[in-house]
Amino acid sequence: MCQLLGMNCNTPTDIGFSFAGFRKRGGMTDSHEDGFGIAFFERSECDEAEIEDNDSTGLRLFHDNHPSHLSPVADLVNNYPIKAMNVIAHIRKATQGQNCLANTHPFVREVWGEQWVFAHNGQMNSEFIKRCQRLQDNGNASHCQPVGNTDSEMAFCYLVNRLKSTFKTRPDDKTLFNFLTTQCRYLSANGLFNCLISNGRWQLAYAGSLLFYLTRQAPFGEAKLADDDLMIDFGEVTTDTDKVTILVTVPLTENEDWQQLAVNECLIFQAGEIIYQDSPSLRKFLTIDEGIAIARAVGASV
Repeated sequence: MCQLLGMNCNTPTDIGFSFAGFRKRGGMTDSHEDGFGIAFFERSECDEAEIEDNDSTGLRLFHDNHPSHLSPVADLVNNYPIKAMNVIAHIRKATQGQNCLANTHPFVREVWGEQWVFAHNGQMNSEFIKRCQRLQDNGNASHCQPVGNTDSEMAFCYLVNRLKSTFKTRPDDKTLFNFLTTQCRYLSANGLFNCLISNGRWQLAYAGSLLFYLTRQAPFGEAKLADDDLMIDFGEVTTDTDKVTILVTVPLTENEDWQQLAVNECLIFQAGEIIYQDSPSLRKFLTIDEGIAIARAVGASV
């Protein structure tokens, strides 16, 4: 099963500690050897007025089609502390589409003059893929088309095309959240669909099976990685006003209280806090073993 990692925070933050454990899942502590990618939304180097505006963000993107635990690109990310407001990372286990840079997540598209970043964990079913291909063949997917040949990028293009065909101008965030929740549930009904999406201001998390989050804020404590012999005392590297939310497919640390998203639950985080939440009336939580078994059943894992 592919692995997702996200970060959303109220101040520019280095994701190095979380990424140090996460990257080990790319061929060392797990069998995901088909590349990785990571996208950073950073505050722009502009004048002070613009820097105070959370919309003033730039995007830095790294891709490598080699295993992340061996990748010099991953070494660069670990050794070059990039402080960002939103981060999305993905470790790939190829199920559709060959191992190449064009098929490496996260994917980026323009939406209403914003850069949107998307990463997917799961697998879309064949009927959905055929419908998307028919739309492309008939010229009905002109806003956004895949560059590679993965079902994940196809799902992202479907989502962008639905957004642009439904809204001629950008709707308010609440309307946007409701629409995205509906579309994510549609995609989940047509395959296994877990995703992270960010436009630099907020980060959306949707769980079709497994997704966890953790918000670190004062009083900060120690954290011990599950995939690496590394520990940190966040009290020594943060301020009392910092608030950082980490999202991941399977918890990264052994000694912290991770919260699990229910199946078909959708959240949007901004400045490290949940600002929108849509939960099913009957909340269902899978165990990690159940989630992996579902992924294997649809061919999304080995």
